[in-house]
Amino acid sequence: MNNRQAQLVLADGRIFHGQAYGAIGHSVGEVCFNTSMTGYQEILTDPSYTDQIMTFTYPHIGNVGINDADMESDAVSVRGVIVRAPSRITSNYRAEGDFEAWLQQQGVVGIAGIDTRALVRHLRDNGAQTGVIVSDGLSEQDALNMARGWDDLEGRDLVGQVSRKQNDSWDIGSYDLNAVAYETPAQHKHVVAFDYGCKRNIFRKLTDRGLRVSIVPAQATAAEVLALKPDGIFLSNGPGDPAAVGYAVETIRELLKTDTPIFGICMGHQLLSQALGLTTFKLKFGHRGGNHPVKDETTGKIEITSQNHGFAVRDDAVPDHVEITHRSLFDGTVEGLRVKNRPVFSVQYHPEASPGPHDADYLFDRFADLLK
Repeated sequence: MNNRQAQLVLADGRIFHGQAYGAIGHSVGEVCFNTSMTGYQEILTDPSYTDQIMTFTYPHIGNVGINDADMESDAVSVRGVIVRAPSRITSNYRAEGDFEAWLQQQGVVGIAGIDTRALVRHLRDNGAQTGVIVSDGLSEQDALNMARGWDDLEGRDLVGQVSRKQNDSWDIGSYDLNAVAYETPAQHKHVVAFDYGCKRNIFRKLTDRGLRVSIVPAQATAAEVLALKPDGIFLSNGPGDPAAVGYAVETIRELLKTDTPIFGICMGHQLLSQALGLTTFKLKFGHRGGNHPVKDETTGKIEITSQNHGFAVRDDAVPDHVEITHRSLFDGTVEGLRVKNRPVFSVQYHPEASPGPHDADYLFDRFADLLK
């Protein structure tokens, strides 16, 4: 970490002073926080964090370095990084590079040395808001004007921005530490996965179950999907406001007219919910971290989950044919649902982890069983 001064300027006028970290420049985005203790690389490369500035509540970041295997997409998705105490050394046998050098290569502006606990308390009390990280000499007043003039995530379709533009496929399973290689299980059933900004570990989890995965863009039509003759349909995670992705909702509504099993995660859960007649809303400061307790209302069991969403599904007008299956034990918001007497279900959290606990891994087994 160098001694160059940097500032974080929030839209409400609060300013934090620290040192420049990563690329030199200035960057604007929605400032949020993640409570995970590990997995900073997976978090920063998750497309769900597009146009956000990530605050890590765990103070010591960067000690395990960076490696290609832990990338959840091709590049960093966030607009900026905020850390308390970046590691001065890299110490891990899997490391292929230094964290700060990687941020510089990716052009990610960061700030270090600020009181992240005070920042998180501020966001918790006042809600997520736009902020600007400055390390290139931009004045605090100009940064404040930039923060106040930037459109927040509500009403914005970021799915169309991050989704791949053409069909693709995936056939690589999870990494086997004993074999020091990725698994390639035999494939028995065919799943078509919508890419709303999908993490790679979701594709690995599907492949682990012997599922052949075809990937289609977010704008793919129901006719195009059904022409691929899927045994099941997967709706992925993704960034932005689900209410702004009407084209995907219409497609899902058409697919619900078939008997094809459907499984949705995060953005996919929100889009499926809208197709079923529910609505969504923006949370005050979102759910982001690897320690969120969720209750399975159908079994009474508690799962510790990985989460990263700023929007949630309303439960004030649930149709009779829909059952709420999971709820957050933090604030009671909807974390999962299913369609009664149909092979259709979804969850708000991330059962694929990466990073995070593996309590919810069984959901991929449930989906694979429906395809049988």
